[in-house]
Amino acid sequence: MKIDKLSIIIPAYNEGGTIHLILNKIKAVELMDNIQKEIIIVDDCSRDNTEQAVAAYRDENPDLNIRYFKHPVNKGKGAALHTGIAQATGDYTIIQDADLEYDPEEYNDLLKPICKGFADVVYGSRFMGSNPHRILFFWHTIGNRWLTFLSNMLSNLNLTDMETCYKLFDTKLLQSLNLREKRFGFEPEVTIKMSRIPQIRIYEVGISYYGRTYEEGKKIGWKDGFRAIYCILKYGLFTGK
Repeated sequence: MKIDKLSIIIPAYNEGGTIHLILNKIKAVELMDNIQKEIIIVDDCSRDNTEQAVAAYRDENPDLNIRYFKHPVNKGKGAALHTGIAQATGDYTIIQDADLEYDPEEYNDLLKPICKGFADVVYGSRFMGSNPHRILFFWHTIGNRWLTFLSNMLSNLNLTDMETCYKLFDTKLLQSLNLREKRFGFEPEVTIKMSRIPQIRIYEVGISYYGRTYEEGKKIGWKDGFRAIYCILKYGLFTGK
């Protein structure tokens, strides 16, 4: 399958100190088959210098296709993704957190099943493959696996990592969904709603994971886990439209 452009959506909140690092990594990646990159940064009303950092980076890299949007009030990661999805013009769209937990060098690994004509959606799993994974929180890992298991039960999928950031979608299919979750409930909602598209082809590939501690800036907490359970039940058991 021929892909001309990949939209990379970056939800950002108080990432002024590191966002240039992830942009450097994205810039350095040469996508297979000469696929072009569209970088969509959605600043969810950061209180630091994120806006200034992005502006400076864009001025220094005029050849890089960076589009910047800012929410006037903080709405949550899911809301930032909604904004980015609506603005995406690429054939396919991938989600990239502004931190350094996920490696853009692996974009091509996710693109391969698409370009070979096998997949419409590809998830990057932190729990499969031989790539490096930082060892962090036991209960966080158990929570992720349990949420994936519950999601699989109600979506009839066999994913190993539903909560992964790296999700690569056919842009038109993604934009066709009525997505409602404003925070981290985005992950189970988009997974369950995508699974219900007739003849959808979902693949999974192993990726590396360079996780952050809470002291280093990790933002997801136990409240988000309970919200994820609610969303899985809401969209899995009921229509949840």
